[in-house]
Amino acid sequence: MLPNVLRPNATDHVPVLAEEVREALDVGPGDTVVDATFGAGGHAELLAADLRGDGKLIAIDRDPSARAYFDRFRKHTAVKGRFLRGEYSLVLEQLASNGVRADAVLFDLGVSSMQIDRPERGFSYAVDAPLDMRMDPGSEPTACELVNEASERELTRIFRDYGEERYARQIARAIGRRRRERPFERTGELVEAIRSAIPAPARFGEGHPAKRVFQALRIAVNDELGSLSTALPEALELLRPGGRLAVISFHSLEDRIVKRFLRSQEHGCTCPPDFPVCVCGHEPALRALSRRAIRPTRQEVAANPRAASARLRAAVKTDD
Repeated sequence: MLPNVLRPNATDHVPVLAEEVREALDVGPGDTVVDATFGAGGHAELLAADLRGDGKLIAIDRDPSARAYFDRFRKHTAVKGRFLRGEYSLVLEQLASNGVRADAVLFDLGVSSMQIDRPERGFSYAVDAPLDMRMDPGSEPTACELVNEASERELTRIFRDYGEERYARQIARAIGRRRRERPFERTGELVEAIRSAIPAPARFGEGHPAKRVFQALRIAVNDELGSLSTALPEALELLRPGGRLAVISFHSLEDRIVKRFLRSQEHGCTCPPDFPVCVCGHEPALRALSRRAIRPTRQEVAANPRAASARLRAAVKTDD
């Protein structure tokens, strides 16, 4: 039997923008669906239902604990399923190079409920736990190693670029002072260092004072933005003409990467404006399904506060 923290349960994860994802991907019987961020399988269960027992769902996740959720998923669906553990940009590349083609590819970015709700993983600033934050427990570095070994200049860059933290330099200096006395080991120690570096009025502003730093460290530890930038072209390669791509992001850094990628693939000729004829031969590869990101309704946010920052962008692959 799985321990309590690992035992899958249908209530463990509420998929955000569920109906909007189903509408965007428009999955039907016989389709091949790739869920690049399987997690607890919430979206996968809905998409499998749309396959109506005739189709295939390929699940990807770098977190080994996702396998238990996939095993539960297989027991409750008639579609063919396959679980591939690994970083999604690498797995998508391997699938495309092996000739696999998909009708729908979904990314649900950011940290999942099964990770943030398990204190020992070190993702949460609300509970004192080992300072880890790895989505793949076998990867490197941990957040602990990054906090203790990165220079103050590098920490400042991480907090500023990935967390949009206003007091990035002050926090990096506070971390430097603290680790010269003794190294960081736990999330609570980092939270206290962050609090000490932020002016008193700012500690009582919007959200927890450690929120942006923890986001920044998580992104850096897991190379989330680099993986996303690499994975989007691989997902496009994997799609059949007419296939659909959907990406749910939870902060502006991710959304900016997705938006720029979709716009770049919607354009045709990329030749300079003064060229009399097109010589690049570039054709649009995607067509966005909506001009703006789709946001959750007030009713969904009220029922699931974690959906508040979610943005969905979707597109269909044009004919070759």
